Amino acid sequence: MIYTVTVNPSIDYIVQLPQLTLGTVNRMSYDTKLPGGKGINVSRILNQLAVPNAAWGFLGGFTGNFIQQQLAAEKITTDFTEIPADTRINVKIKANEETEINGQGPTITTAAIANFKAKFTQLQAGDIVVMSGSLPPTLAASFYRDLIPLIQARGAEFVIDTTGQALLDTLSAQPLVVKPNHHELAALFNVELNNDAAIVKYGRKLLALGAKHVLVSMAGAGAFLITEQQVYKSTAPQGTVINSVGAGDSMIAGFVGTFSQTHDPLKSFETGLACGSATAFSEDLADQAKIATVRQTIQISPYTDQLN
Repeated sequence: MIYTVTVNPSIDYIVQLPQLTLGTVNRMSYDTKLPGGKGINVSRILNQLAVPNAAWGFLGGFTGNFIQQQLAAEKITTDFTEIPADTRINVKIKANEETEINGQGPTITTAAIANFKAKFTQLQAGDIVVMSGSLPPTLAASFYRDLIPLIQARGAEFVIDTTGQALLDTLSAQPLVVKPNHHELAALFNVELNNDAAIVKYGRKLLALGAKHVLVSMAGAGAFLITEQQVYKSTAPQGTVINSVGAGDSMIAGFVGTFSQTHDPLKSFETGLACGSATAFSEDLADQAKIATVRQTIQISPYTDQLN
């Protein structure tokens, strides 16, 4: 079973208008409301892949009720911890330029934190917990990292989709997979990565520090899968990028969902690539049909010119 954790979910209120003019009344031409949050995105893609999963986190107020209803409509299993405060709303304005106004997030009470952590006693060996997304202001910066002992005590695996020092701090606990892009990988080690060999070299450093699998995405230049046994490189599937939001979450979902069923890193890499690209080519997160179509265009080959 896969459990996704979104501690600061949101309603993403997307509005579209030809041009945004400050200081005047603007009329939108289109709007929609979607359940937001990186862990929720992972659950939505896992559902498209028919991989059993449950979404955890904190929800409250009328905004929390909306998210719960939307996920129920998609037949996503949820077990959110209820809080008194309203779940946040993020406004995404698509006009002549894209503008985002994101809420900070609600207050999470001590009682709610205790109730949430109690859920981890139901984990079993072989389960995977995916933790991703921002933290509300009242949670400690170490909140995700502090959950790792609860996960490992039950024999389960974990994934934290984060970057920078927060990523480095988790590596000794051996996350199932980490997914920096090439810019984030360069920043981790304060280097410039000017070619594939350098990317593979520093990707392997993440393995040496404890990660079990490393995915390095390179936008239009493709992606790498780096394991102890082999390195693979993919080309980028061809298509028109419509929406990059959620593409990384979709890639994580594809990899983790397939790995939970096959324990095959290469098949998991292929599915992750298909899911990530399919979302990039879609207005919302990808659906099953789009993922299947993009999968047919995935090209992966072993990478042999490695730096040791």
